[in-house]
Amino acid sequence: MSEKTSKGTSVNGAPIKSNDFVGRGGATERADFGTFCPEEAERSPRRRVPKSPKSKFRHKSRQEQAAESKLRMEKRGEKLDKARGKLAKQKPPKRPGPVKRAGRAALGGVHGFVHGKIYEVEHENVGTEGAHRSELVGESVLRHGTRHVKKAIREHPAKAVRKAEAKHIKATADYQFRAAALEHPELDQGVISRYLQKRHIQKQYAKQAREAAKQGAKAAEKTAVTTERLAVRAWGFVKRHPVGVIVALACCLLIFSLQSCVSSMASVGNGLVGAVAASTYPSEDGDMLGAEAAYCALEAELQEYLDTYEATHDYDEYHFDLDDIEHDPYVLISMLSALHEGAWTVDEVQGTLQSLFDRQYILTEDVVVEVRYRTETRTDSEGNSYTVQVPYNYYICYVTLENFNLSHVPIYIMGEEQLSRYALYMATLGNRPDLFPESGYVSKYTNPPPEHDIPEEYLADETFAAILAEAEKYVGFPYVWGGSNPNTSFDCSGFVSYVYNQCGWDFGRLGAQGLYNISTRTNNPKPGDLVFFTGTYDTPGVSHCGIYVGDGWMLHCGDPISYANLNNSYWQSHLYAYGKLY
Repeated sequence: MSEKTSKGTSVNGAPIKSNDFVGRGGATERADFGTFCPEEAERSPRRRVPKSPKSKFRHKSRQEQAAESKLRMEKRGEKLDKARGKLAKQKPPKRPGPVKRAGRAALGGVHGFVHGKIYEVEHENVGTEGAHRSELVGESVLRHGTRHVKKAIREHPAKAVRKAEAKHIKATADYQFRAAALEHPELDQGVISRYLQKRHIQKQYAKQAREAAKQGAKAAEKTAVTTERLAVRAWGFVKRHPVGVIVALACCLLIFSLQSCVSSMASVGNGLVGAVAASTYPSEDGDMLGAEAAYCALEAELQEYLDTYEATHDYDEYHFDLDDIEHDPYVLISMLSALHEGAWTVDEVQGTLQSLFDRQYILTEDVVVEVRYRTETRTDSEGNSYTVQVPYNYYICYVTLENFNLSHVPIYIMGEEQLSRYALYMATLGNRPDLFPESGYVSKYTNPPPEHDIPEEYLADETFAAILAEAEKYVGFPYVWGGSNPNTSFDCSGFVSYVYNQCGWDFGRLGAQGLYNISTRTNNPKPGDLVFFTGTYDTPGVSHCGIYVGDGWMLHCGDPISYANLNNSYWQSHLYAYGKLY
């Protein structure tokens, strides 16, 4: 927070903040979203079970979804085979023969001669010059259009194969994941969890594909050299022996087989690209950079207004209490992508940009009028001087700017589905970590979080082992202000509340201060206890919390959810207390 005072002392006139949230950077949260908790129960065939309320839509079971996914995979496999069959039947373009080449040359000569004669006389006739230019343009358009159409027709079978391969790989990956989820239901918990699990599988699959591609490339290179040598020998052999034709055909079959292998490797890459499409920013770079520039322009206008405030206003005294004007560009683009489904343009989001700006920056201008007195010297009718106290108005202006933090806005304007999309974009940075290389926020996302191994003896405690197993499911999830479940991701207290409620506790959704209030203070923390902090965010009381895992480490919802060493200077300066939940 920057503070500037002119013609007087500084006075903190910041407006009272909402009590909906308490905590660091969104460490305070509200619990608007319920959590679905399935119950398992064995029922006797004779036991009467109360009927559940009818739903408009019947939710399909995992088995049904897996069966449909398998059927979809098989259908796309059939379409891929058909596309490959059409591509195999495509004949290569024929090279023009000597007669056609001679005809083209003759026509070209005539064309050049005619246009040359026109060039000689067109400077004397404006009408002729205009008509000639129009003719040249028409010929150029016709020539390039014909080439484009022929090229599109020639390349269509190959494009159809690539498109069919990408869809087949995507359907295969979906079926494999659903089949795995039947055996391991924990893989299917929320959109972010599903994405991270799929991404983990895809990374393993990509590694295997790269190794296979390297081996295939080496084999292809070796075979290409061998094939070239064989082709030279085969041609000479054909000239001497007609039987040599069989050898040439064998070489062609070998080359075709190698091309099919390379095509399969390329399809793997296409499938991997399709698997991350849902987490990729949908808009063009120009529109995203334009939206960021437009938001920065609004901030620059606000900064200019504040910098010239005293020059453009006429008050006796000024007091400034101003937060810094800044925002995270990835938060902005992720919010726009979540609010506007599909690709958007910078013109389409102008209204949204202004709305977000008005929610982030709260400018308050209060003018206080004080009646003050000044001494004036006057002269009476006899020429004698005397003094009097004359009242006047004294104007004091208090200017307060609150930066609410753009990352805190989504919880107030988005539904759970939009929050889920926003969290997914923030988890991956829209697969564009290079979009804002100059931003000071990039290192926060790109630097890998610290790793920490829990000693085996700590896991002998079954309660702590259960807490840790649940908490580690969400390592890597992004920080989302107000988030309280895997679908929307978490903030600090939302993460702690969710983990402990999944492990036998039942205290609902609490903020950092609420968790502190229900815990018992301890000076000898054990793994599984809570650790609390103050001053990590501009809010009174406890502002941040995490799960203590022993040896001076905690697992908490930073950005993203990760381990943190409590012995560094930052956490030590804000450490408040340890708490125990019974």
